[in-house]
Amino acid sequence: MKTIDRYILLLFLSFAVFVQTKAQVTVEAKLDSAGIFIGQRIGLTLEVTTDVKKQVDLPEWDSLQQVAPGLEFVRSEKVDTSFLNDGKRMMLSRRYYFTSFDSALYLFPEMKVSVDGQEYLSKRLALKVLTFDIDTLHADSIFGMKGELAPPFDWAEWRQVIWFVLLAMLIAGLLAYVIYRLKKNKPILRRIRRKRHLPPHKVAMEKIEQMKEEKIWQKEDSKEYYTQLTDTLRNYIHERYGFNAMEMTSFEIIQRLQEVNDENAINELRELFQTADLVKFAKYSTLINENDRNLVNAIEYINQTKLEEAEQKSQPEVVIVEEKRSKVAKMVLIGSLVAVGLVLLGVLIFVGYRIYMMTL
Repeated sequence: MKTIDRYILLLFLSFAVFVQTKAQVTVEAKLDSAGIFIGQRIGLTLEVTTDVKKQVDLPEWDSLQQVAPGLEFVRSEKVDTSFLNDGKRMMLSRRYYFTSFDSALYLFPEMKVSVDGQEYLSKRLALKVLTFDIDTLHADSIFGMKGELAPPFDWAEWRQVIWFVLLAMLIAGLLAYVIYRLKKNKPILRRIRRKRHLPPHKVAMEKIEQMKEEKIWQKEDSKEYYTQLTDTLRNYIHERYGFNAMEMTSFEIIQRLQEVNDENAINELRELFQTADLVKFAKYSTLINENDRNLVNAIEYINQTKLEEAEQKSQPEVVIVEEKRSKVAKMVLIGSLVAVGLVLLGVLIFVGYRIYMMTL
């Protein structure tokens, strides 16, 4: 009897250990619904509860693989893991999707789960696939499949793309303009400065006043004095009468002025030019009073021949200031062009991606 009792006790302990081991792993499967129409999808949730650090392998199928005759696997989601009992146990959950195109009552196979190499099975599930009632007596009421409907055009979806396209066009235009100007070795920007256009007699009188302040006629070298004085008169005559007095000799200037001036003004101007030619080309030395007299003659000639303010053309003088680029400025400009080019490339890639995604 003692031997039999010992065997019974050993069997009981083995059964208890087996039951405890089994209890450590639970496998549960459940469907979202008990029935679907043909072509619809049904979700199946598989939950496995076991100890942490166990190696768990869940079932896998290929897309459109039949898990049972007439019951096809569609896809599965990622495994979701949650921990229980202060992190000592874990529950793995995964959703599977199936479909069927034949009306029938289907039995799902048992879900096989492997935990550390040992298999565990879930209970079997039943799924009813229903069909539609078709009125075969009235065939005219049955229509074929409708054509695909194009979605309506939505400006809100394309607004961002349109703005980025305009931005890309603007950047491309600026890049093309800057590269063209650089290839032609022309300035990228021209600054235009406007200043008031003074009448010729005022410009000449300002120059003479400057000469008076510097007292050039009192210096020993009279050549500089007469050079500035005659250049001032030549510029005045050019602006006043329209012929290029700067490129003409004194004799040619007097001949042209005889057509428009009186003889008294011409005589005083002739004397001034003759003295200036002697000083510049014959090293003629003048006296201070002679220099004063020629300066007065120049002022009187300008006052006698000047136009009144009402006769002046009130046009502002336009001065174009060209930019000059140093070597460092050129390097900075080239670096900026490369950066802008990369920005343009990024914008084009983004626009292409957005268009591709919206046309899928």
